Amino acid sequence: MSGTDLRTRAERKVAGVLRKVFPDHWSFLLGEIALYSFLVLVGTGLFLTLHFDRGPGEVVYDGAYEQLRGIEMSPAYASTLELSFEVRGGLLARQVHHWAALVFTAAIAVHAARIFFTGAFRRPRRLNWCVGVSLLMLALANGFMGLSLPDDLLSGTGVRIAYTFAQSVPVIGPDLAYLVFAGEFPAEEMISQLYWAHVLVIPVAIAGLLGFHLFQVFSRTHTQFPGGERREGNVVGDRMWPAYLVKTTALLLVVAGVLTLLGALVQVNPVWLYGPFDPAAATVPAQPDWYLQWVEGALRIFPPVGFEVFGREVPSPFVAGVAFPLAWFALLLAWPFLEERVTGDRDHHHLLDRPRDRPVRTAIGAAGISLLGLLVAAASHDTQAMLLDTGVGSVTWGYRVALLTLPAVVAAVTWQVCHALQRRSAP
Repeated sequence: MSGTDLRTRAERKVAGVLRKVFPDHWSFLLGEIALYSFLVLVGTGLFLTLHFDRGPGEVVYDGAYEQLRGIEMSPAYASTLELSFEVRGGLLARQVHHWAALVFTAAIAVHAARIFFTGAFRRPRRLNWCVGVSLLMLALANGFMGLSLPDDLLSGTGVRIAYTFAQSVPVIGPDLAYLVFAGEFPAEEMISQLYWAHVLVIPVAIAGLLGFHLFQVFSRTHTQFPGGERREGNVVGDRMWPAYLVKTTALLLVVAGVLTLLGALVQVNPVWLYGPFDPAAATVPAQPDWYLQWVEGALRIFPPVGFEVFGREVPSPFVAGVAFPLAWFALLLAWPFLEERVTGDRDHHHLLDRPRDRPVRTAIGAAGISLLGLLVAAASHDTQAMLLDTGVGSVTWGYRVALLTLPAVVAAVTWQVCHALQRRSAP
């Protein structure tokens, strides 16, 4: 093939890309918010790694924060204090990084909810749904590791709980905990191992999945809401050049700007108030970031009862901390295939469902969200008991009763509302 032919083919491909049409509904920007938050995470993370010390051992702090001078602590905690008080722009970078992690996870979760309720996971996008769920799992894991790196008392308490979860896995638990946390808790190399997983292994996996996810979205016909001139075989919206490119660039600047404002004006994770990690102490009250609170809430309100399976002991933390989250994500991964099997719908879909037109799916989704909301609220049940001037046990039982009843009530009400909306919109 001649050089002229190759150049002509390349020009046609570029022209095809620039002519590609993207839907203009606001909900399609949720995935882009997640992408741009990840870019901010990478940028601020690179800065933080230049000043973070993951080394083993103990140092005596003699930095700018007077209240902790003369106290022994890990190099990780000392370098985090140095970042916060002595490195120019360090505290801003820390807080922007933390806020970007919160927004990144929230955007993925809300984006996944939009895909679920509108049926965008159906053929030919089942694989992309699984990739998105996997991205959410990796975001949760990397968020936990990032919270653990400063080695303050709050993060150390979280790591101790995670170590207990790992140990609770039947048969392989002790070996699994030893492998993941680099030895018996608290191991000297634990921070270093979490560091490499947080800054290299998981981010590379997230970047790879994001790239594949975007390739799948870009190479297929976009989904869009029905109505007007929208059909299964067309896409109505903005072309890549110039409208969509200008819009998405503006969104990138807005996301970066909002995250910077949050980092500058809204304090998050003030590790200097917690002090260095001490295995003999714990922070009270102590809750993780919102995206891990549902696991914390499950641990607090699930009955602390162990049992045996085939002669093997299954400790109570395994159910709340391991089995329940794994079952939740397994259900999410399997949902497109389960729905296809139940409905028998094997067609390819490019037009989205209105949630009201799929009352069963919408009711199940609403029930699941209400269950997670209860677990998130239950993560602070000790603080609620103190504010209500009542016993923690009473609040715990209140949440247990709510878990057994509220999701069913939400599902029933949602189902009725969907049918009512269908009747109202019927010709």
